[in-house]
Amino acid sequence: MNNILITLSLILILNNAIHSQDDFYSLQNLIKKENLLNTVTLLTSNEFDGRLAGSEGYNRASEFMAGEFSKLGLKPLGSDSYFQHLTVEYNKIDTPVVFNLWQDGVVKQYELGKDFIFRGFSGSGNLKSKVVFCGYGISDSNSGYDDYKDVNVKGKIVIVFKQSPHWTIDNKGWSKTLPREKSIVAANHGAKGILFVSLPNDDKPQPLIGSILHGEGEQLLDFPQLQISIETADELLAGTGYALHEVQSKIDSLQKPFSFNLHSKVQVEVTAHYNKSARTQNVVGMIEGTDSLLRNEFIVIGGHLDHVGSQGNLVLFPGANDNASGSAGVLEIARAFVNGKIKTKRSVIFVLFASEEQGLFGSKFFVDNPPFPLKNITAMLNLDCVGYGDSIQVGNGKSSPNLWQIARGLDKDFTKMMIENTWNGGGADAAPFHEKGIPALYFVTKNSYAHLHLPTDKVETLNGDLYERTVNLAFLTAVKIANGYYKKETVLP
Repeated sequence: MNNILITLSLILILNNAIHSQDDFYSLQNLIKKENLLNTVTLLTSNEFDGRLAGSEGYNRASEFMAGEFSKLGLKPLGSDSYFQHLTVEYNKIDTPVVFNLWQDGVVKQYELGKDFIFRGFSGSGNLKSKVVFCGYGISDSNSGYDDYKDVNVKGKIVIVFKQSPHWTIDNKGWSKTLPREKSIVAANHGAKGILFVSLPNDDKPQPLIGSILHGEGEQLLDFPQLQISIETADELLAGTGYALHEVQSKIDSLQKPFSFNLHSKVQVEVTAHYNKSARTQNVVGMIEGTDSLLRNEFIVIGGHLDHVGSQGNLVLFPGANDNASGSAGVLEIARAFVNGKIKTKRSVIFVLFASEEQGLFGSKFFVDNPPFPLKNITAMLNLDCVGYGDSIQVGNGKSSPNLWQIARGLDKDFTKMMIENTWNGGGADAAPFHEKGIPALYFVTKNSYAHLHLPTDKVETLNGDLYERTVNLAFLTAVKIANGYYKKETVLP
């Protein structure tokens, strides 16, 4: 009889929620780096074409992940689908992709990805034109600062610094400084195309990245937009008497425009296919809680599935760390809950967001169109860039300190790689939740961005052991919250 009672007690323990610290030790082998890396390998393959939201590649990636949700038996939150649809701007950079320098009768052909890259929302065009350097590309009536004041750019291509000045005039700040906004300013002055270049005097000038974070305004359908390397820019400036770093120093020291004509011409050719309202989707699945009351409270575990695509069938941005790593982490946490037969009091929602790269549009859509009342979300855990680096950082701890302390305590007992530094205000896809008053944590690795938005962001660069520990910490944190060890706190600014 005693043996029967002992057996029944063990069964009850296994089938019920995690109750003690000892129980967490039994969860240590549920997150497996082999599974994580295998999923990242799939998501970064040519089949998914850089996972640009709105593209067929992203659609195939979301269908694959929805299939994995289905295999695990997650409950769809739609009527019969794991998809939560939304529309976003979409732009495909197609062939030809040409950028050539014409100087003293000699043509130099530049290489896509090495010497130049197109902006994600470049317009189409085929033009050969003179070039005008226009400083920071700013024409600001508020401050009176105008890089276009004393030059004629009509029918020409302008070259401008991509970033804003590190200084301001009368502490008024700068407006219209994102690439689309600077492009519109140039077009309004009569220019036919724009070349962006990073600030050469910065400690770490930005490399040639793939990017679709573009700013407000209508798409310029026939206005090519490129980022060129600092070395390429210096070649365009040849014969002017200035190197790029000298021009930046002159403008910054005087805090006045210094714009001038170049002696060279450039040829730009690009074909872009633009869709203002492309259909895309978040991928959403759920494990229902077991407690009669707490099952109506939710913890959201999310990460963005999208990246920045490819260009001209020549350059692929695979996005292994950003953010195939987070997406694979969300899937692996779902597997751990299911395969570990973990019963939780609260319900757990797994979300793969679309269009983070363009402006957090997938997560914003989710919180604006929630499948359940937002007040019922107890906490949100975001995984973004969790596979490359040297330690674990958990952000938003200053806004959700009690939630952060749960992760910190679990790290001290288990993963032992979390640093103390944190921040407030959410960050990435945690931000829309934070702004709605939902406590959130942002799991990321420290020194994570060496390959950010570059073709080198491949699975081979990932740190498998760190990756496994980071996802494991997010998983253990989720288990503890889902089992009632955390009471929803008031979010601090």
